[in-house]
Amino acid sequence: MGRRWLVTGCSSGLGHALATAAARAGDELAVTARKTADLEDLAAAWPGRITTIPLELRDAASCEEAVRTATERLGGIDILVNNAAVGLFGAVEEVSDAELRDQLETLLVGPWRLTRLVLPLMRAQGHGHILNVSSVVGRTAFPGLAAYTAGKHALEGMSQTLAIEAAPHNIRVTVIEPGMFATRYGTSMAEAAHRVPAYDVTNREMLEGARGLADSPETGRPEDFAARVLDIVAADGPTPLRIPVGDDAYGYLDAEEEAYREEYAAARILAQGPPQV
Repeated sequence: MGRRWLVTGCSSGLGHALATAAARAGDELAVTARKTADLEDLAAAWPGRITTIPLELRDAASCEEAVRTATERLGGIDILVNNAAVGLFGAVEEVSDAELRDQLETLLVGPWRLTRLVLPLMRAQGHGHILNVSSVVGRTAFPGLAAYTAGKHALEGMSQTLAIEAAPHNIRVTVIEPGMFATRYGTSMAEAAHRVPAYDVTNREMLEGARGLADSPETGRPEDFAARVLDIVAADGPTPLRIPVGDDAYGYLDAEEEAYREEYAAARILAQGPPQV
């Protein structure tokens, strides 16, 4: 019997590639997007294995209906993948309250809500796997991505707590931290309405790099991301909570780990004084 997936954000990019790979592996999926028209190619390619469901993550009723429909069509949900995301470019000073709330609704509140909805189902069936797609910015930061970074950091904090709470119920939790992949993330990323030219010196290069992400030869292929996720889902025994995906992800996080250790050592000296000789 194949696994039963509910995957958000499948109209393109990582979600689309993951849905394709899981269907090819013989699994059944409920895939979502704001507009089901964007999912027609998946449904046509995998009739009987893929069910398309409209989902607006920022709307509670839409989330409840998506989980209900997925459960009815598939007979249950073994794997939830919170993948849907949207980027907002803007310095901390530039991002308004409304823009921040909208970003967090998609990156944190929506995934939290879906997780809350599937947990009773998974507990009742005695197993489950929740995968939250974060990013390398879930553990580091880049200029101009303050709201996105805050959302991914919060998602990882929620996931860390969830992993402790869910373990006794045979529910696994995994945080996937992709590096740079060839998706529409950069081209679809919104910009804060209020701009402060003073921040161009630190942020403009980052924006230009994000816009060209899909065309860069250095970015990973979504198909490779999908293959790694299938490996993670199929793994026997305990797996790490956080799993970077993509060679560049490890480069970014190695540098972040080194910087963290240096900062921690400096903070300890400042707070406690130099080591006694």
